[in-house]
Amino acid sequence: MSTSSPLTDQPVPSSPTRWRALTALALVQFIIYADATIVNVALPTIQRDLGFTSDTLVWVVNCYLLAAGGLLLLGGRLGDRFGHRRVFLLGAAGFAIASLIAGLAPNGAVLLVGRVVQGVSEGLAAPAGLALVALLFPDPGERGKAFGVWSGLSGLGAAAGVLLSGVFTDLLTWRLIFFLNVPLAIIALLTVPRLVAPDRAASTRQRLDWTGAVLITGGLFAVLYGILGVSTSGWASAQVLVPLAVGVAAMIGFLIVQMRVSEPLIPLRFVSNRVRATAYLVVIVLGGATAGLFFMVVLYLQDILGYTPLQSGLAWLPYTGAFLAGILLSIRLAPRWGARWTILTGLVLAGAGMFLLSLIGVDGSFLTDVLPATVLIGFGIGFANPAVQQAGMNGVSEKDAGLGSGLFTTLLQLSGAIGLSALISIALTTTHQATTAGPAATVAGYNAAFLVATIALVCAAVAALVLLPRTASTRDTPSEPAPQTADTAAGSARS
Repeated sequence: MSTSSPLTDQPVPSSPTRWRALTALALVQFIIYADATIVNVALPTIQRDLGFTSDTLVWVVNCYLLAAGGLLLLGGRLGDRFGHRRVFLLGAAGFAIASLIAGLAPNGAVLLVGRVVQGVSEGLAAPAGLALVALLFPDPGERGKAFGVWSGLSGLGAAAGVLLSGVFTDLLTWRLIFFLNVPLAIIALLTVPRLVAPDRAASTRQRLDWTGAVLITGGLFAVLYGILGVSTSGWASAQVLVPLAVGVAAMIGFLIVQMRVSEPLIPLRFVSNRVRATAYLVVIVLGGATAGLFFMVVLYLQDILGYTPLQSGLAWLPYTGAFLAGILLSIRLAPRWGARWTILTGLVLAGAGMFLLSLIGVDGSFLTDVLPATVLIGFGIGFANPAVQQAGMNGVSEKDAGLGSGLFTTLLQLSGAIGLSALISIALTTTHQATTAGPAATVAGYNAAFLVATIALVCAAVAALVLLPRTASTRDTPSEPAPQTADTAAGSARS
């Protein structure tokens, strides 16, 4: 199949190995998203084995999300400058090494180091992989299907992470949740160079915005640290206000730098596209709500309902099935429905499921309280995901493919870190203020956090309804040239 390049109006041939290349690229995406959730079921066991406290345990999740989110924008720009395939392979190799560090960790500090290195590696591999997908599939129709596969394997990785964590923790050892990444990353390292040719990199004279990268990473870290302190110190404490003030100041400095440098991490013109901006808003809400979902439901199953790690892992199988069903149906309906109604439907279903979770009780059960909610959420997120990803790459030129994928993935990861911290803070604050102690107070905290997540999903649904175009077309808008592939970037197979 071939399509016309929006820049030259000349036919641009599609790579004959593009679907196999997509599978190889998505393999790394699978383990990346698995590692974003795979520690959740194992957290109580990791806490006992490595001596984490209740306040520091959340950093096993958040230091990974923060390191990734802080560097994803820079990683996308590195791909634009040095070539996405090269940066992807570097990130995949780093992820394998970091997984060994985490799996062999003798104490909590080493585990956190491994998680940080995993996050840095994702900051390189994830945006480069998504950019390569956009370049491998120049035809908008095929690109929508490719994003569906990409979304499916990403979401499957997140759900499989919870399941595998339960199996390994209960029957073997939690360390296998990290060791599993190594052979999968090696397979990708061996196959991607054979299926994806080196893509055309920008001029090496392009300057990278290191100042912006430092400001945005440091600012987000400070904000996250401040939010985490709310549950123990309150909003008016110096432990919360000082890091929040530092973080806000750093982010303001980041915006100033973006307006002044010649090659900013986020050009202002890039976020002016209404379709992309709406997709960014939706992905922020979905990322934050999903991170809180996995974390708190696992704790509810184990601490309140008394599930073992294996049982709580298996409890996510219906969610996984619903998520995949949502993606498959979305791929078929989105071309007719358009991004607006596809995303809106998914958000409404996910919001309904989240609202059901806000009603769970201390004497609840999996079948009546957890199962219907997680199935609705899984199907809703799966149904919305492909359309959200395609809208997030709407009108992105080949030159900015790394920027587009980096910004989209950055928002997803950072919203997960900040959303998880905010929801956990809400839950802990509500628990501490409860008139009764024990499991009832804990569940009251979960109810409050899930209700806030429900409100956020409703707001995102309203934004999708108001801001996204009414047309059913999901093709790129003409405001910017759509991604194209050149002969050197098409990903042709090597002989």
